[in-house]
Amino acid sequence: MRLMSRVGAAVLVSGLLFTLAVSLLAEAFDVPPLTGRVVDLARVLPSAVLEQLSADLQAHEAKTSNQVAVLIVPSLEGEPLFDLSHRVATTWKLGRKGTDNGALLLVAIKDRKIRLEVGYGLEGVLTDARSAQIIRNEIVPRFRAGDVPAGIAAGVQAILKTIEGTYSAPARPSASPSSGDAFGNAVFAVILGVVIGLLLSRVHRVLGPVAGGGLSFLAAPWVIPALIAGAVSLTLVSLLSALGQGVGSGRRRSGSAFDGTWFSTQHGGWGSGGIGGAFGGSDSFSGGGGDFGGGGAGGDW
Repeated sequence: MRLMSRVGAAVLVSGLLFTLAVSLLAEAFDVPPLTGRVVDLARVLPSAVLEQLSADLQAHEAKTSNQVAVLIVPSLEGEPLFDLSHRVATTWKLGRKGTDNGALLLVAIKDRKIRLEVGYGLEGVLTDARSAQIIRNEIVPRFRAGDVPAGIAAGVQAILKTIEGTYSAPARPSASPSSGDAFGNAVFAVILGVVIGLLLSRVHRVLGPVAGGGLSFLAAPWVIPALIAGAVSLTLVSLLSALGQGVGSGRRRSGSAFDGTWFSTQHGGWGSGGIGGAFGGSDSFSGGGGDFGGGGAGGDW
């Protein structure tokens, strides 16, 4: 009995130590001091952009009393995005006490994560849907293009205009076929032309390649891809048909030499490139005691 009690006590102590260790790891990211309205720990903002953002945020606070801040970190260091953004916002106490009119834009460069944390008092205008729209339409496209400063500047302007009631979401661009879509359609046209051309080659040696090339030309998008698809189909059908006839002369029961055609496409990602920047400066900014309840939205790029 004593042995079992000791084992149980050891298991309990081990569990408590494990829980404590997990808690300590979860708090591994130290919340940086609030040295200004823009705190750039990742050093991605040029000094001119940083100063302009700080001035815009300061003017907005003077006009509306809302406190909006930006934090840019190199990495989340393994902490969940929502947990870190909420912890930073509540630690900084953005917004006025009682009105809770604060907001935080958090960007983690290496993790490619974005979070807009919204205080209780701004959730009515800076809704979760609008926050997600700002991230998706204003910030992410510029980040994907490699221009992080422009993305942050556009995001901040959209946040301020939304709070002030002057923001208009950009019109959704009309759908147009991308280069990837055009390539996929051209590949499909080639496959279709080759298959039909090989079938017709069994009937007539010349008719098959011509018909396959013509069908690919008609099925491909635009003139230049259509010409290329037609030429590729004509060449492939001619070669495969000749190969099939050569094999068939030696082995009449072997059938057509066409056994399938494989195509693959690779879509590369984007790189942010080398972006210089400056460390967040101080403008005697401090939180006013605001509180946050988890409103806002997050995203990645």
